[in-house]
Amino acid sequence: MLARESTNGRETGRVEAFSDGVFAIAITLLVLNIHVPSGRAEDLGQQLLQGWPTYVAYVLSFVTVLLMWVSHHAMFRSIVRVDHGFLLLNGVLLMLIAVVPFPTSLLASYIGTGAALAAAVYSGTFFLVAVCFSGLWWYAAAHGLMAPVSDPAFARRTARRYASGPVLYLVSFALAFINIFASLAIYIALQIFYLFPPPQPTNATSGAAAPRPAS
Repeated sequence: MLARESTNGRETGRVEAFSDGVFAIAITLLVLNIHVPSGRAEDLGQQLLQGWPTYVAYVLSFVTVLLMWVSHHAMFRSIVRVDHGFLLLNGVLLMLIAVVPFPTSLLASYIGTGAALAAAVYSGTFFLVAVCFSGLWWYAAAHGLMAPVSDPAFARRTARRYASGPVLYLVSFALAFINIFASLAIYIALQIFYLFPPPQPTNATSGAAAPRPAS
């Protein structure tokens, strides 16, 4: 039993360490969208002000990736083992995280012109990320990859939290074609929501059943 627990711990540790590396690279690459102005020195202030879309996109994406890393870390407090399907799903999530610098650059380049498609691609990317997060949680709960808990409300609270993300990101995506600033407002509100700590089980016992996704 101890050998099995040790093996499970190493496997989840490897997955989390690899995931942390991808998050770190993605969040670092975001800063590459910020460029030093190349115009005349006397126009530097104006050029810096004109770069506001890049700064806004950088902050929004940095905070989003940071909160997703926090959420990913919190998820692994409950996950005690992984299987092939979970690894593949986690890989899809990391693929989407790694591409975040692209929609960030797109939004920074076109938000000033009011281009709806740029905002839609931005929100749509995070909608897919949120779907992957929700899918990971449901998969882990349905396949017995979580630690036993004696708090039956924990799985329901967490499932609702993960389910709310895709819904609101989808609303943000749809609003992008109507008003990009309304779309970004929904997006920012969602980030504020995720600033609050995720739910945690009140206690755990070895004899309790693993949490199941809420129906």
